[in-house]
Amino acid sequence: MSDWRPTANLDALRLRARLYATIRAFFAERTVLEVETPVLSVAGNTDANIESFSLEFTGRTEGAPRTRWLRTSPEFPLKRLLAAGVGDCYELGRVFRNGEAGGRHNPEFTMLEWYRVGWDHLRLVDETVALVRAALALVGRDAAVAITTFRDLYRDRLGIDPFTADDAVLQAALGDVRIDPEGLTRNDWLDLLMTHRLQPTFDRDAILVVHDWPASQCALARIRAGQGEAPGGVEPDVAERFELYLGPLELANGYHELTDAAEQRARFERDHAVRAMRGSVLPPLDERLIAAMSAGLPACAGVALGIERLLMALLGTDRIAEVLAFDFAQA
Repeated sequence: MSDWRPTANLDALRLRARLYATIRAFFAERTVLEVETPVLSVAGNTDANIESFSLEFTGRTEGAPRTRWLRTSPEFPLKRLLAAGVGDCYELGRVFRNGEAGGRHNPEFTMLEWYRVGWDHLRLVDETVALVRAALALVGRDAAVAITTFRDLYRDRLGIDPFTADDAVLQAALGDVRIDPEGLTRNDWLDLLMTHRLQPTFDRDAILVVHDWPASQCALARIRAGQGEAPGGVEPDVAERFELYLGPLELANGYHELTDAAEQRARFERDHAVRAMRGSVLPPLDERLIAAMSAGLPACAGVALGIERLLMALLGTDRIAEVLAFDFAQA
């Protein structure tokens, strides 16, 4: 075969190695423990927008399920470690997502995820920015930093309130972007505005952090109740969540973490309901995570950062293949 050569050049491979060393030094200086957790689990990710790989184990299982799921992030086992008292920790490792392959996506990629006990999402924003700036220094760059709320971003750049505008207003705000509206929800329109109208306009040399998302997009974040009347109307409930962008690339997604086990189960079950409606596979719920949360997950904030996305931003490329030794097509 003629396609045996790497898809990344040697400079990109060396930069990845330097980035890993920088990350480990960054957390060692802050006394954050590096850990490793399982890649295979009896539970899968229930998120309706993420598809997991599964496989069948052929050995003895002592009655346990033979079907195992490749992790889409190390989040659940890391939270089990937090509940066991491990304290501040991080993992740098491979994760897997089915159906995601293309110019900016690869079905296996590297994720950095870390947790800070006793922190909220806004305090974690500062540390995430510091890490990204340390990475930029590897290529002789720095970036201005801007921090805004989800609501203010949409108001300032699109002239709409994402919490109160109706679906027709959101759809109209897409302008000449044509999308089949069949089956799309309000959250889908908000996401499309972010990916098609907002992200392409982000300054390539700037870090932008967007926090306090709509409560309907809480994922595994805490929800903060609105504080009554505010200028322009009633203050809405928000998810204590942030996303960090370097130029148009989303690099990191962080939460002031949900710690309520009953609410966690309810969110898993809502995910299953959406999956059932779409005719999707229903991965088993992570009962061990729920048990750990019932035992006592400490108040904490956590964030996941995509290493390939960061490397793409450092190298100024839109092709994920250029930061992977071998991409999916040549694996």
